[in-house]
Amino acid sequence: MKFKIFKFKKVKSTNNTAIRIIKNSDLEYGMIISEMQKNGRGQYGKKWISFKGNLFTSFFYKLDNLHISLKQLTKLNCLLVKRLLSIYYKKEITFKSPNDLLIDKKKICGILQEKLNKFDKKYLIVGIGINLIKNPDIKNYPTTNLYKLMNKKISKIKFQNELKKIFEVKLTKLYK
Repeated sequence: MKFKIFKFKKVKSTNNTAIRIIKNSDLEYGMIISEMQKNGRGQYGKKWISFKGNLFTSFFYKLDNLHISLKQLTKLNCLLVKRLLSIYYKKEITFKSPNDLLIDKKKICGILQEKLNKFDKKYLIVGIGINLIKNPDIKNYPTTNLYKLMNKKISKIKFQNELKKIFEVKLTKLYK
């Protein structure tokens, strides 16, 4: 399986863009990448604060022929992102239910999953926001970023490509 890449300078949200692409095409797999998003969304209607230089991406894929529950997929998607982060950051990375990743009890990544039905096909959209170079200052909710933790810049393009490859390899195995 190969995700078709869609790159944008600025979107409202990568998940909204994925929904639009699904509705207007016959693609079964895609990856939305944007340099900026104006209205990133988090769980329970919360806003994802998007700073330029951080990662904003959404994967979408057809759920038909996948024999795994949505709960298992949620855990799997978090594990795939954690796998990539752990290549860069060697200390402990933890989960905060349902799908945030934390380092030293500070949020570094949020994942927003949404299901979409189009005729007789079901899709999952997995929006991923990772604080690569800057994190928001949120009262009573500690956050962090990779640059601060490692004291060195991460190539966003390399990071995106590695994330794409991790998703492609794992999902290909699930479709067999």
